[in-house]
Amino acid sequence: MSTHRELREQLGVYALGHGTPAERAALRAHLDGCDQCRAELAALTPLRGRLATVDPDRLDHVPTPPPGLGDRVLAGIAAEHATAQRAAAQHAAVPLRRRRWAPAAAAAGIAAAGFGVGWLVRPVPSPPPLEPVAVQVAVPEVEATADVVPHTWGMEVQLHGAGFTAGEVYRAQVVEDDGRVVSAGEFLGTGPAEMVCNLNSSVLRQDAASFAVLDSSGSVVLTSSL
Repeated sequence: MSTHRELREQLGVYALGHGTPAERAALRAHLDGCDQCRAELAALTPLRGRLATVDPDRLDHVPTPPPGLGDRVLAGIAAEHATAQRAAAQHAAVPLRRRRWAPAAAAAGIAAAGFGVGWLVRPVPSPPPLEPVAVQVAVPEVEATADVVPHTWGMEVQLHGAGFTAGEVYRAQVVEDDGRVVSAGEFLGTGPAEMVCNLNSSVLRQDAASFAVLDSSGSVVLTSSL
């Protein structure tokens, strides 16, 4: 339990890409067998980009709701109440055969309105951060740019390019800090036509040292140091 607690306290440091190689290796080994720590690391990893902007002097600050939020919600409730009253008045004038459907219709309208209010005030998650990275192209015909997207399950490389030989299979790979090479998928060249390719790897962003694209003969087409 003492070792588990000590390793768990290092999850924040690991998520930020810090720690000695020996410490990171020990924590990776622990994560292989600890569901609890893997889940906690998955929750910490998306926050890496935001931690650098945290102001320690504002940690105790409690954010306030958007201006006018309460008024908008109350106005929506009042509008639905008025609609329900009108429906009740109309109900009194409707023949008995049609009255059986009125309660269901009113309930459906109120439920739909409640869903609409909830949808408007729901918290909207921020899009994943794009990290532009420099690309070194080894083939003159190829033009390419790339962005890296960190995920809890690994790392995504969004590759934009043109000039890859049409129909040829290209292979992408990510190299970890310790030299291990991990596949990031394959794609077909589209010739001069511009393409956008999302390449996925199980390597976490903080553990990635570089990525490369190789042609069908194994020759390096482009690389990027991370």
